[in-house]
Amino acid sequence: MIKPEYLCVLRKIYDRLKSENVNWVVTGSLGFALQGVPIEIHDIDIQTDKAGAYEIERLFSEFVSEKVRFSSTEKIRSHFGALIIDGVKVEIMGDIQKRLEDGSWENPVDLNKHKKFVEIQGMKIPVLSLEYEYQAYLKLGRIEKAAILRKWLHGEY
Repeated sequence: MIKPEYLCVLRKIYDRLKSENVNWVVTGSLGFALQGVPIEIHDIDIQTDKAGAYEIERLFSEFVSEKVRFSSTEKIRSHFGALIIDGVKVEIMGDIQKRLEDGSWENPVDLNKHKKFVEIQGMKIPVLSLEYEYQAYLKLGRIEKAAILRKWLHGEY
């Protein structure tokens, strides 16, 4: 069950982005929940490419809490920024790359290869497939989230 405040913010994002030339998807817990996974949602994660991250920042300039900039940790790097819309944190991640076992970085994800659409309240929301998300969480060492997705994918819920 997705709380109304998340759907309200999602509608604001959808309404602004639907007519823009931005390649984006909802990822993370909201992306899982939109596909039926029973999970608690704490924020909204938007994945896009580098240009999309800066364009989303521009389109939602009145909500920016953290300007988009290149950011890197040991396991992941992207053009990262954040918005606060009606009290809900929205994280923007452009051209995400995960570190591979050999220490090199994978190429940024081709969103179109893993994108699917979920219809909710008259919106067609782009999300990443749960199979892709499962593999991504494994690579990041996020074992608990990966286990939730594995169970869902194997019909164990």
